[in-house]
Amino acid sequence: MNWWAGRISNHATGATELRRGDFLKSTLENEKSVSKLTDEDRKSLLKLARTTIKAEIKADSKIQRPENITPGLKGKRGCFVTLHKNGILRGCIGTIEPVRSLVFNVEENALNSAFHDPRFPAVEMDELSVINIEISVLTVPEKLDFKDGEDLKKKLKPKIHGVILSQGWQSATFLPQVWEQLPDREDFLEHLCLKGGMGKDCWKDRETTVKVYEAEYFSESA
Repeated sequence: MNWWAGRISNHATGATELRRGDFLKSTLENEKSVSKLTDEDRKSLLKLARTTIKAEIKADSKIQRPENITPGLKGKRGCFVTLHKNGILRGCIGTIEPVRSLVFNVEENALNSAFHDPRFPAVEMDELSVINIEISVLTVPEKLDFKDGEDLKKKLKPKIHGVILSQGWQSATFLPQVWEQLPDREDFLEHLCLKGGMGKDCWKDRETTVKVYEAEYFSESA
């Protein structure tokens, strides 16, 4: 199964925070409005992700952070960093809520996807040349009210909506890209319930909280 079925990370490690130093201090204060990304922003984020992973493996390698912190990079955005090796999922971790700058989150999630996704061993140097990096930048999740399961299915927009299902402390998300492999709404929702450790029909339960978001995603292979 080759799904963009990321893990959710809500904090950085102390070592990661310290390594970033003063570069990221200025990115944490930003305007409330969200600016669109430019082509140069996308390229710089992909380079940031790759060089962050390489620098963690190779001591003499340097992280290439964006020289120009544009409003799009500075804005608080949730994001996921996804790694594919020869077309197969190799790691995917992200942050959903927009609590920190996009450039901060990309660097953190690149590290987490490569080295802290519990589903995979840490990425090694000889893998980097065949790994493709994809970044998904999220809109703010919004609660989706529904009367019953049929109503929920009608309100979901395949290939547009990323979906979060929550029951108590259990929660799981699928990025919009997962619709490519699970195009049927019911199948999509059942797999998402199971991913979160809930019963496969949890999406029919009105006690389940459903949130949706959209994503702009781009990769090195594009």
